[in-house]
Amino acid sequence: MTPNTLPQRSPLSAWPHWLPQISVMDLYLAKELAMPFLFGVGAFSSIGVSVGAVFELVRKVVEEGLPFHLALQILLLRMPYFIVLSFPMSTLLASMMAFGRLSNDSELVALRSCGVSVYRLVAPAVVLSLFVTGMTFVFNEAIVPAANYQATIIMERALGTDDEQPSFREENIFYREFGEVEQGNGEKKNILTRVFYAERYDGKQMLDLTVIDRSQAGISQIVTAKTAAWNPTERAWDFKNGTIYLVAPDGSYRDILRFEQQRLQLPRTPLDLAVRDRFSNELNIIEAQKRLELLRQTGERAEINKLELRIQQKYAFPFICLAFGLVGSALANRRHQRLGRATSFGISVVVIFAYYLLAFVMDALGLKEILSPIVATWTPLLLVCGLGATLLVRASR
Repeated sequence: MTPNTLPQRSPLSAWPHWLPQISVMDLYLAKELAMPFLFGVGAFSSIGVSVGAVFELVRKVVEEGLPFHLALQILLLRMPYFIVLSFPMSTLLASMMAFGRLSNDSELVALRSCGVSVYRLVAPAVVLSLFVTGMTFVFNEAIVPAANYQATIIMERALGTDDEQPSFREENIFYREFGEVEQGNGEKKNILTRVFYAERYDGKQMLDLTVIDRSQAGISQIVTAKTAAWNPTERAWDFKNGTIYLVAPDGSYRDILRFEQQRLQLPRTPLDLAVRDRFSNELNIIEAQKRLELLRQTGERAEINKLELRIQQKYAFPFICLAFGLVGSALANRRHQRLGRATSFGISVVVIFAYYLLAFVMDALGLKEILSPIVATWTPLLLVCGLGATLLVRASR
C-alpha cells in the first residue's frame, strides 16, 4: 500500500454505534427477501387489478360508453388499493421463497452449524414485515381512501349515475342530541335535549320536519314545518310554512305560533347525515370515526355495527404483513425442508386462501352481530400469529 493510498472502509463501519448493528448476514438476507417481495407485489397486484378493475372498466367502456382516457385515469386511481392488498401476500411469498432458496442450497444448514439460531435467522424477515406493516398503514390512511373516492366521483360523473342515483340519503333523516340542562334545584342533568326528524331530503332541503326542543329548563317546544334548508352564511336552519308549539312543564300547550319563515339555531349535523354516505374504503380512520359518531345519533344498529367492524379492520389489516412474515419464515426454516419456488408459491396461495376464508367467515359473524367487531376482526390475525410462533418454536428445536 502506497503512502497516498487510504484503506477502504466497509460500508458497515459508518453505521452509527447507537443504532442496532447490522451484520453482513442481515444484509445478505435482506437482499434475498427484497426481490421476491417486489415480485409478489407486481404479481398479486396485477392479478387484483385484472380481476377487480380492468374487466369492469372494459365492460363500461364497451357497453356504457365510458371514455377511454377516464377509464385509464380510474384504473390508475385504483392501483394503490390493489398494491396495498398485495403487501401481506408478498411478505409471505418473500419469506417462503428466500428461506426456501437458502434451504435448498444448504446455506441454512451452514448458518445453523455456525451457531446461528432460527430466531436470529428470521430477524431480518420480521424487520421487513414490520416495515411493510408501517408502509401499509400509511398507504391505507393517506393514499388509498382519497384515490378510491376520486375514482368513484369520476365514474359517477362520466356515466351520469350521480344524477340517476342521488348521492344522498332520501328518506327518514333522524338526529338526536344530548346535553346538560340545569334543573329547577340548580343541578345540571344530562338529558335528551333535541330530536330532529325529516321525512325526506331532496338534495337541497329537508321536507316534512318535526323538531322537539328541550334544551331549556321549564320550556319545551315542538316545531313542525313543510321545508327547511341549511343557511351556511348564518349557520342556522331556515324553516318555512310551519308551526311552533310551546309546551308548559305540566304538559299542556302554552302557546301556538304559526310562521311562514323562521330561522332556528340548530346544528348542521342532520345535513351531514343526509349527504353522500362514502364507502368504508373511501374513508381513513379519522373520517370513519367522525362518520361513526354521526351514525350513532341515528340509532341504526346495523349500520353502526358495520362501520365499527370496518374501523377495526383498518387497524388490523397492516398487521397481517407481520403475521404472514412470521408464518412464512417459520415454514421455510423447518429442518429437512426443501422448498422450490413453485412449491413456495403454492404454499403461499394455500395459506392466503385459508386466512381470507377464515376472515370472511368471521366478518359475516361480525355483521350478524354474533361476534363483536373486535373479536371478529382480531381473532383470525391472532390465530395466524399463534400458528407462526408455534411453527417457529418447533423449527428451533
